[in-house]
Amino acid sequence: MSRRDLLKQQQLKLNKRYKQLVEEAYNLRQTNHEESDMSEFRAIKILDKLNKLKFLVRDTSQSMS
Repeated sequence: MSRRDLLKQQQLKLNKRYKQLVEEAYNLRQTNHEESDMSEFRAIKILDKLNKLKFLVRDTSQSMS
């Protein structure tokens, strides 16, 4: 498996987790503000990782050309 494929696979995994955390934060918003905030914080951290991976995937595709 190439490096680009591994990065894409990691990106898909993180994207799925990000969506789960955002949905969890939304569902908890009315009942438990603390848990909602924690889920939202974790989602933001994952979004940061996704942005870094997006940059790496773009960088590797440019270097392959």
